[in-house]
Amino acid sequence: MATTVHEPPQIEPRRLPDEGHSGDGGGWNLVPAEGNLRAVGDRSPEPARTGIWVGLAAIAMSFAALTSALVVRQGSGMDWQRITLPPILYANTLALFASSVTLEIARRRMAGYARGIESRIAVPMRWLVITLALGLLFVAGQYVAWLQLRAAGLYLATNPNCSFFYVFTAVHALHVLGGLAGLVYIISKLNRSILRRSTFAAAAQYWHFVDILWLYLLWVLWMKL
Repeated sequence: MATTVHEPPQIEPRRLPDEGHSGDGGGWNLVPAEGNLRAVGDRSPEPARTGIWVGLAAIAMSFAALTSALVVRQGSGMDWQRITLPPILYANTLALFASSVTLEIARRRMAGYARGIESRIAVPMRWLVITLALGLLFVAGQYVAWLQLRAAGLYLATNPNCSFFYVFTAVHALHVLGGLAGLVYIISKLNRSILRRSTFAAAAQYWHFVDILWLYLLWVLWMKL
């Protein structure tokens, strides 16, 4: 009796994608089609974007409440006396506005770093340091403005106008100091070549917001005090 020998089934080998294929997230090649791995980590997640806008909205609402209190207090008493704003406030405004310009230049110069060209890190670093110096100059100028008011005999409790001036400028200066801390953090990250574009964008948005906020506050102080 003849025995029939069955051949083992043929197993088709799994076909791997071509090495030159850029991949679309199928698990074989995680590098994006443009070949820039850094861009994967640089995309800002939606919660982070939402968080920065929520924070800015909260700051805006707090200053809106202070402005409302100023208007109500001005119209409810007979002790409201006009004061002359220290002239240094206008120089401080120029310094803060210039810091936004230098920060925007740094952000644009970051394009070379985002492409992985490490030799260009020194260029945005220089502009970030200038931005930091201008921010410190603004805070120092605000302190000089307070000294000028004190030299004129205008203190926190002298009259309601002085109280609002000190409160407005002091609260804004605290937010500027927060922005300066953020700039120091950005500079340290960039110095170690681990800065994310999303982090830089959030810091820039905050700084520009503080700049615009000061223009609004200066207008309020000039109109109401």
